[in-house]
Amino acid sequence: MEDSKKVYFTIGEVSKMFDVNLSLIRFWEKEFDIIQPKKNKKGNRLFTKKDIENLGIIFHLVKERGFTLEGAKKKLKENKQSTLDEIQMVNSLKKVKNFLEDLKSAL
Repeated sequence: MEDSKKVYFTIGEVSKMFDVNLSLIRFWEKEFDIIQPKKNKKGNRLFTKKDIENLGIIFHLVKERGFTLEGAKKKLKENKQSTLDEIQMVNSLKKVKNFLEDLKSAL
């Protein structure tokens, strides 16, 4: 996440974090009840770090693992923690891969 002191993020910032369109963020907000951004007086969405974490889970399931929306909803309902553990494991493996690639290119 970009600025760790920041409390709220705009939909534009969130869409850049995941490299997706604004419309997809709005769509996922409607489809998944775990995403609940605050809205200011103008009606602009303000996402918390928890919202962004939940979007990360949805992104992982739908974009990286290929789940349907219904499949992702079911997975989140059944066992959200196993999905979080899986994401951490994938991220750790990516770091190891990058380290090994850097090491290989240095040799």
